Amino acid sequence: MKNLSFATMKLIIVFACLCFAAKGQKEFNRPDYEKIKTLTQDKSSKFEYSDLLSRLESYDTTLTAEEYSYLYYGYIFTKEYEPYGRSKQEEKLLKYYQSSDIDKNDYDKIIELCNLSIKENPFDLRQMNFLAYIYHKKGNEEMARKVSRRFFNTTGAILTSGDGKTCSSAFHIISVTHEYAVLNMFEFRFKKQSLRDMCDYLELEENKQNVKGIYFNVEQLMLKNMEKLKGKF
Repeated sequence: MKNLSFATMKLIIVFACLCFAAKGQKEFNRPDYEKIKTLTQDKSSKFEYSDLLSRLESYDTTLTAEEYSYLYYGYIFTKEYEPYGRSKQEEKLLKYYQSSDIDKNDYDKIIELCNLSIKENPFDLRQMNFLAYIYHKKGNEEMARKVSRRFFNTTGAILTSGDGKTCSSAFHIISVTHEYAVLNMFEFRFKKQSLRDMCDYLELEENKQNVKGIYFNVEQLMLKNMEKLKGKF
């Protein structure tokens, strides 16, 4: 997907670099998982999950950054959450990812497959990114903007959860695929991956930003996977 990634990321990189540059601050919006679990499961709360999810699925432009954070991190407390799940549509989409010149007659099929994938997993960033690109290629700029806004706000929740410089200030993620989404946004390439405490550490190849590596907090992801394996999920 090299050619497509470059094409899709042109606007996203501007957003990402601004976010990354802002990480000099010492205070981050680290997710309070107990609070998120309580409020997203409280029917009287403004963060009640099914209501927030309905607004997300309808591309509600009034969703705030705080609400996106509750949506993203609150997803781990839903029965639909699969810690290491992959899109059922990904195999069907693979030939399109690998193509540098997609036939316009395939746009509608790709849109259908991407939307099915996002319906299954509302935070499937790979399919979301691809969907925005195909809407743009088809000339449907309104939908391209809606999907891009959802992508930006979701990745915004990740990028404001830390600075990625240490495990204690790591970016919090709910899927390992989101590590690579962040790397792609900055056009980083990683050399190797290692687990350090409750963090994935991605050591990077030489880059213009001089970033040696990035930490991602995967504690909740690992805990949920253990629960699932034990039959408690």
